[in-house]
Amino acid sequence: MMGVDKKTPVLLSKKIKDLFPYIPMFMLLNNNSEMEYFSGNKKLQHSFDRIFVWNGDSKIFFAMIKHVEDKINADNDTEIGLVRVILLVEDSPQYYSRYLPILYNIVLEQTKRIIDDVSTDELYKVLRLRARPKILLACNYEEAIDIFNKYSDFFLCLISDIKFNKNGKFNSKAGIELVSFIKARKNDIPVIIQSSDIENSEIAYKLKATFIDKNSENLSQDFRSFITHFLGFGNFIYKDNKGIQIAEAKSLKEFETNLKTIPDESLLYHARKDHFSQWLMARGEIQIARIINPAKIFDFKDAVELRKYLIEVIAKFRNEQNKGKIIPFEESAILDNSNIISLSSGSLGGKGRGIAFINSLIYNYDFSKQVPNINICSPRTYIIGTEEFEYFIQWNKLYLKVYNEDKYDIILKWFLDSNLSTSLTKKLKKILKLITKPIAIRSSGLFEDSMMQPFAGIFETYLLPNNHPDLNVRLKQCMDAIKLVYASVFSKTARGYIEAINYKIEEEKMAVVIQEVVGNQFGNYFYPHISGVAQSYNYYPFAHMEPEEGYAVVALGLGKYVVEGEKAYRFSPKYPTTEINSPKDQYKNSQLKFFAVDLGKKDIDLLEGETAGLNRLNIDDAEMHGTLKHLASVYDNENDSIIPGLTHPGPRIVNFADILRYNYIPLAKTIEVVLDVVKEAVGSPIEIEFAIDLEKDKNNKASFNLLQIKPLIGNVQDYNINMDEIKKEEILLLSNKGMGNGLINNIKDVIYVDVDLFDKSETLEMTKEIEELNKKMMKSNKKYILIGPGRWGSRDRWIGIPVTWPQISNAKIIVETSIEDYPLDASSGSHFFHNVTSMNVGYFSVQQELKRDFVAYDILEKQKLINKTKYFKHIRFTKPLKIRMDGKKRIAVITFG
Repeated sequence: MMGVDKKTPVLLSKKIKDLFPYIPMFMLLNNNSEMEYFSGNKKLQHSFDRIFVWNGDSKIFFAMIKHVEDKINADNDTEIGLVRVILLVEDSPQYYSRYLPILYNIVLEQTKRIIDDVSTDELYKVLRLRARPKILLACNYEEAIDIFNKYSDFFLCLISDIKFNKNGKFNSKAGIELVSFIKARKNDIPVIIQSSDIENSEIAYKLKATFIDKNSENLSQDFRSFITHFLGFGNFIYKDNKGIQIAEAKSLKEFETNLKTIPDESLLYHARKDHFSQWLMARGEIQIARIINPAKIFDFKDAVELRKYLIEVIAKFRNEQNKGKIIPFEESAILDNSNIISLSSGSLGGKGRGIAFINSLIYNYDFSKQVPNINICSPRTYIIGTEEFEYFIQWNKLYLKVYNEDKYDIILKWFLDSNLSTSLTKKLKKILKLITKPIAIRSSGLFEDSMMQPFAGIFETYLLPNNHPDLNVRLKQCMDAIKLVYASVFSKTARGYIEAINYKIEEEKMAVVIQEVVGNQFGNYFYPHISGVAQSYNYYPFAHMEPEEGYAVVALGLGKYVVEGEKAYRFSPKYPTTEINSPKDQYKNSQLKFFAVDLGKKDIDLLEGETAGLNRLNIDDAEMHGTLKHLASVYDNENDSIIPGLTHPGPRIVNFADILRYNYIPLAKTIEVVLDVVKEAVGSPIEIEFAIDLEKDKNNKASFNLLQIKPLIGNVQDYNINMDEIKKEEILLLSNKGMGNGLINNIKDVIYVDVDLFDKSETLEMTKEIEELNKKMMKSNKKYILIGPGRWGSRDRWIGIPVTWPQISNAKIIVETSIEDYPLDASSGSHFFHNVTSMNVGYFSVQQELKRDFVAYDILEKQKLINKTKYFKHIRFTKPLKIRMDGKKRIAVITFG
């Protein structure tokens, strides 16, 4: 900025320009009189790119920045985004400093007004704003010609002075020559000739250009009027063939509506003059304008055919425009699978964001090129934003009550007795009138499934049969489920988790996702053929598998069975035919039960919990339904072998042989591709949940439904362990299946299950004991190492201790061990495991039968006993233990001494 000292700013500019010639450099003057210092002094002018004059209005700074952006982005945005270009030719800093803020203000204001009527999501609106016309500035004839030649296909209009330099000399008619040159090549381009000499208006009239007086008191309004009327930014005025107005369209919707009713003569009048494509182009509807523009009136036999063509093009475009997006509630869009409908404002929550991302990905990435024989899709989805939750709590005056109430059953009653907003209630009723399949009411907290605090499985999800003959009963069930999801923020489990990660409960806000359940009706039950989860990083690789190749766990029926860690089938998508267990072990660990929506439960009591609308069926039921056909094999006890298919008598094993071995559908390849694409897009390892409908469509394709995604934030960077440097006699624990990375050397406490007293029928009692021990550790602010047999966090009490994450939240290292007749199962509860990895907790598997892994229980027994329960011992070492975790080799070592 130029001050009293005129030399220093110029010298500083020159020094910076010499060092960094690529950085745009502007000199800002305080008034017009300072222009004399620079006029005619070319040496001074080489120190910076442009001079601007500041008259006290801060809009000049905005215009300067936009000027740089437009110059840099013009090539890309015209080529990729097909955006339009406005060329301003003006050599006086005094005037372009005045014009640019006015032009940017008008163009942005008009663009915002246009996109406000677009029925689509916020991201699309932001992108549309980016696609506004670019304003480029030229200060001489040659610059102007270069810009025109470069962007002639994208030219929106020309605004030109009359007197400026041409061929290095001042030319009093350069503007006239420029307009003539451009008009000769593009006769229909709107042109403004601006001059301080009012007599030049006659020249403008001869050139069929608009004249604007530089000294006009209404300069801003004159520009606004031109842009609105000549550049198509205003409303579309339908006229008859005499030019008399007969209708007006403010939005694309109104434009489409009027197209259906205007007289033939009006339709032909506007088509003949290309008014339709010009208006659409100016509004940023570039793709549709380019479809319409090549079509000429003589291409159609009559007005009826032309009208039909225009309406079809616009309707198709509007449908394509909304695909894969979140759109505001519209009754006409309720049954449309291609977008997500927003039922209220506010954040979508973690799960909602993941689902929105999935939907966008499905409609913007062509999966069919990589997996052509399956439909990758997502179920119909509706999202209630967090503002409804805040309104619900505030309107029903629940804030003070729930924060001071510990009894969850009382909180549930308060929430059920409260009211949702009238607006949401009306929308839900309209949805349920059209949707009669079972529906899932899912939680979507702000932190749930997020990058840092995933809260996986902490809040409630309800599956409703949604088949009561009375719509009002179905509506009440749906609203009660939403209220109970809201209430789950204040459950004992959620409070424990929030406390464990040092958050306040009032920081959590709840959105709700409503989805159609994937599947089909089989008798009195509804369920998908297959549900599963898959992770892009495999913490339990075996044989020749690599951790980066990921894994999947699948089961018959609803996904609740898988995410809660019950017996399911685990495989590597890269090597789907590689078996981890012997035939006998596969038989022992095969799925025996599955979850289905119980359509017989028309009147359900949601206070029973998440399974209120479900039933737990036997595999035999699935065989009767005919859904086991492609999923199961038979175990031959005599030969200790597995026979694919169900043609032989004998016990069934759910091992998906027809799919994974004989490729009935390309499931393994689909999971591999989806994991790879989503991982690249999210930028971290991820987990997906999916459901599969094996019923094939007319193209002989089954459907792979993506239900949600979660980022996995487990640290898999390099920390190198050199076993040669570690004294064997100081090793307390060694695991070759360690999960985690880095060095921890500040933990003295170990809580472990007394192996001699372990009884797998008493795992529920063990859960209560460890919860109390964990509370004491939290109060004393101490982290600890937790050791116990079987799978921690499994919902199957017979294969491990069925804790939830808040019950062991202060454990920094969790160790699962195998003992005799109690081998480690290969699968794990998705929700529990997801929380462990995201919280950067070390998770070690010690398979003592392999001899190389071990826990030195004799060392533990010699330490100071702090506490003892029926099944657990809490001991403390005098010095901190050294915990080393090699994320690459997956070795974990704990040493003492």
